[in-house]
Amino acid sequence: MYSIFKKIKLIRQAALAKNHFSNDEIVPAAVTQFICCDCGQENSVKIFPYESGFPIFQIYDEDKVLSRNELLENKIVTETSRRISYLGELTVNDLPTLYFGTDCQNCYSKYFCVFSYGEWQPGLTLLKISGVWEYEELE
Repeated sequence: MYSIFKKIKLIRQAALAKNHFSNDEIVPAAVTQFICCDCGQENSVKIFPYESGFPIFQIYDEDKVLSRNELLENKIVTETSRRISYLGELTVNDLPTLYFGTDCQNCYSKYFCVFSYGEWQPGLTLLKISGVWEYEELE
């Protein structure tokens, strides 16, 4: 898992085995797989609550990596409800939203994963992976 600092272009969305986890499915980590768009390799992703990921704000801040519009048009995130605007302008399911970069274990294609994690309602904690997208660096 790594942070992305350079401008990127999304190529296509990868097939994801599971994208929704709740309560005990998240302990100690949410584990799923995605299929590489280039070589077909199954890649494992482990998301550890409060340890994995970087704030999604880093991606769209001053359009450094992707623009706000690109994130919305590709349905990676949605605009945050006014009642919880302290989480930032863009979120997944109105929960704290994070991202990370990862590579295919076989061909080293680059991927961008976005997920949200938090308490949806009392007693229900959710981790929702918005998706995994293949990307290429532009700079």
